[in-house]
Amino acid sequence: RFIACPQLARTVRRCLQSGAGLGPQPVLLEFAPGPGILTRSLLDAGFRVVALESNSDFLTDLQSLENSLDGQLKVIHGDFFRLDPLAKGALKPPAVSSDKVFEALGVAAVPWRADVPLKIFGIVSQQLERNRLWRLLFAMYECSSIYRYGRVELNLFISEKEYTVLTAKPGKSKVYQALTVLAQLGYEIELLHKEPWSSFATNLKNGGLAIPKAGQLPNDHFCLVRLTPQQNLFTGGLKPSNASTFIFMVKQSFAKPKSKLTDRLNSWSLDNSDALLKALEIPKNAAICNLYPEDYKRLFEALQNSDLFGESFFHDEVLASTRTMN
Repeated sequence: RFIACPQLARTVRRCLQSGAGLGPQPVLLEFAPGPGILTRSLLDAGFRVVALESNSDFLTDLQSLENSLDGQLKVIHGDFFRLDPLAKGALKPPAVSSDKVFEALGVAAVPWRADVPLKIFGIVSQQLERNRLWRLLFAMYECSSIYRYGRVELNLFISEKEYTVLTAKPGKSKVYQALTVLAQLGYEIELLHKEPWSSFATNLKNGGLAIPKAGQLPNDHFCLVRLTPQQNLFTGGLKPSNASTFIFMVKQSFAKPKSKLTDRLNSWSLDNSDALLKALEIPKNAAICNLYPEDYKRLFEALQNSDLFGESFFHDEVLASTRTMN
């Protein structure tokens, strides 16, 4: 758990206020607020905040702050990354349903192509960071959980290492990954701010910063990144109903990122791969890691229209992958 130091609050407030455009008192969902350093700054900026806090150690102070205000802050015992779990029956905190959260926010669902209905802000823990980014991607492509309400905007502090992966360019086989393709295709990615790790405290017993080793990737900062779902994502053949298949197609392609695309297509028993690539104007010898995100969407849409390609080929593995991620 990382806790922002007070001097960072002003920067975060300025970044989130930019282009708010959500009414006279814009509403914001904040997760993992901790002691409420950033929460107070957001309240001072005029936001109405619903705070999701999973750690009971912080709840008392946050609830005291809630009681001192006239409805500007609502505190819910819950974990943002345990929203809408697959488990059946009544949810026990910190698991919580998105319906409960959005009811507290007073935000109604809007069509996908409408304006952003809600801003979300939070610091993503380094524990299982990659898994959490994948979970958000699955929900966004399937229009489930928070994305049932429209193109919800995420403002997240993530590691510089993961930001580098999200924004990598084709050709860099060790950095350009399935996560890169799906994130760039699904989100407008904007770097709002880079902050040194030293600006964050921690509640670990030893008082140290649990900064993950990044190997070849830079990791000297926490990056405040805005992820806004693309308005035109679901055009052509890509739909929420077949998005899991598309995600799996991309993930399976990157199992061997330096291999040729034709080899992958042949492994799917597609006999006319050369003609397909020619129609899509993709070079015959193109490597998996050299294709742009838009190429994967065009490829998927073409495969959807091919009589030689059946979604049933992917069904079992798609289902298993989705369950594992959830």
